[in-house]
Order: sequence, then structure tokens, then C-alpha cells
Amino acid sequence: MTDEIILISMAARVLGMHPQTLRKYERLGLVRPARTAGSMRVYSRTEIARLRLIKRLVDDLGVNLAGVQQLLSISEVVDRMRPLMMMMMSDETDDDFDRDDRRRQLGRELDRISRLLGA
Repeated sequence: MTDEIILISMAARVLGMHPQTLRKYERLGLVRPARTAGSMRVYSRTEIARLRLIKRLVDDLGVNLAGVQQLLSISEVVDRMRPLMMMMMSDETDDDFDRDDRRRQLGRELDRISRLLGA
């Protein structure tokens, strides 16, 4: 099954946003829409969900765009940490090297969160 693609005009309408706002979010790196062969922006369901989150953070919670960038970066780190934690908590028997490698990866991700938070 292929992921549905939505052109910028339809994405803006669905989200209740101006297309220029979507372009601005792309320039800031908040979203990364794919491009057609003709260089038109197309948004996947995942990108639309991300834009809904950004809209909620900005409109409902009053977070500025710099704050949105930080929150999205932290969310991405947490998403990378989640499977590492699940592997460490599972009953799988693995060797000490794998376990130590996952601990090091988790440590690096925690350091990234600390840096993003300015701690």
C-alpha cells in the first residue's frame, strides 16, 4: 500500500493554514515534504500529522517556532531511545557486548536531550 500524497494547497486547506506558512515551516526544517518530478511539494500522512502537532503547539499552547524546533528535536531523540529501552527491558538473552552497546547508545541519546534542554 502506498502512502497517500497531498499537494501543498490541499494540505493547507485540510490544516486550516496558509500555504506560505507551510513553506516557512519547511524553510525552518520543521517539515520535509517530498517533491514531485516537477518540484511540487507533496505531504504524506506522517507530514500532515507532524503539521497538526506544530499547529497545536503554536496555536493552542503558544509555543514559538524556536520552541517547536526544540520540542520536535527532543521527540525525535525519545523516538530513537524507545526501541533501545524495549530491547534492554525484554527477556532476550544477549551477550554483554550488545547490552553495553545499547547502554552507550542510550547514554548518547540522553546527552543529546540534555544539550537540547540546555542542561
